[in-house]
Amino acid sequence: MTPFATYIVETLVTLLAVIALAVLVLVSARRLGLGRPLGPLELVGRLPLEGRRAVYLVRVAQRVYVLGASEAGLEKLGELDPDLIQPFAESKGGFREVLSRILERKQDTSEGPSSTGGKQ
Repeated sequence: MTPFATYIVETLVTLLAVIALAVLVLVSARRLGLGRPLGPLELVGRLPLEGRRAVYLVRVAQRVYVLGASEAGLEKLGELDPDLIQPFAESKGGFREVLSRILERKQDTSEGPSSTGGKQ
């Protein structure tokens, strides 16, 4: 075998060993629970807007924040009532559906019975 062929074989064997070790470390870390969220922090929803831009609903303890993410970082866009989020947390709908339901419900509660009532 030529020295060049030996070099290629050794390089490929080393590369395969490194890949196998990386896979083993990742699988072990996942089984140990590394990377799982800890504490009162939960991602409720995500709406990707463009490549690096998105809107997130994040529950921190008893508050739900609307965060905007872009190249410049994260920015707080607003805060929602956690009671409005609870019914949608278990739903399988996307972020857009959840947010539109919340906004509809918020409009319904802000209008109240006076806007639909018959008194004049």
